[in-house]
Amino acid sequence: MKFTLSVLLLLITAVTFAQKGEIIKTEDGRRVFLKSDFTWEYVDALDTESQTAITESLKPADGNVCSLQADYTEPKLDSKIQSKLKRGHSTIEYVKKKVAKDQNCTVEDVLLLSFSEQKAKAVYHFCANGTKVTYKRLGNSIIKGSKLF
Repeated sequence: MKFTLSVLLLLITAVTFAQKGEIIKTEDGRRVFLKSDFTWEYVDALDTESQTAITESLKPADGNVCSLQADYTEPKLDSKIQSKLKRGHSTIEYVKKKVAKDQNCTVEDVLLLSFSEQKAKAVYHFCANGTKVTYKRLGNSIIKGSKLF
């Protein structure tokens, strides 16, 4: 009897947890409730004033805009480190492709401003489409500078 009751209680608990949704936060700061039936809704209803404030905050700040001279040349990376990174597909060419994809521009629009590079980790500062962005490499993983693993 106890075994049957325990199994029934476990089954009810599992079904209850399976029906819950998940609350996530979008890039622009809004919270969204994802339901298990593949629908969603905003948790916080926003009025038009706060919506325009969010839109304004997404625009790059003046300190985030990069303006380069016409004769700017990118700094040279250590060729030994770059040759070791080829196996893991994390050379500067792959990083630039990821930056271009994330920033919706071409690879030619991505310029390396500065870097701090070792075999195990690196920090790259780019100018992509006129905006300064930072990317980090830990091993073969490449992420945007402000994001966490």
